Amino acid sequence: MGAMAVSSVSVAARNLGAVIDDASRGPVHLTRRGRPVAAVIAVRDLDRLQRLAEDMTDILDAEAARHEMRETGVEPLLWERVRADLGLR
Repeated sequence: MGAMAVSSVSVAARNLGAVIDDASRGPVHLTRRGRPVAAVIAVRDLDRLQRLAEDMTDILDAEAARHEMRETGVEPLLWERVRADLGLR
């Protein structure tokens, strides 16, 4: 992601094409009465952020599971045992 651009919502509305072009180079932060209210980002950046958020959710879930196992003393099951218990090869 490139450098951040800032625009008021009213200016951005009048220049949507330029805002979209700017967003291809980096996020465009939109302000209303001088306060940040939204951002326009390229789809490739949104896709990347969503993948990273999903990865982080998985990491946090795994950490929580490990913490719970430490707290309860439960041992993880080996995949081979799970497969055998379910009758899978």
